[in-house]
Amino acid sequence: MRHLGAWQKMIWMDYLIEQVGTSFKVKGDTPTEVMDKGLYKEGDVFVVKDGWLQKVGKFEELLLREGQNRGSGHSRSD
Repeated sequence: MRHLGAWQKMIWMDYLIEQVGTSFKVKGDTPTEVMDKGLYKEGDVFVVKDGWLQKVGKFEELLLREGQNRGSGHSRSD
């Protein structure tokens, strides 16, 4: 991988995307290859924006933040 400013360039070759229902997994030569290369890690949360997957944090961090917002009387819909 080569860093291009804030962008990382990754050439996708010989990867398989498996889909079951609305879930999908990217598989390489080993079951954890894409995770080992840093594409994503356990607990990562992404949203789709303009066709791009954008990492928004870790699942546990988002739950904690949401719990703190509810405790303060605020929510995302406020």
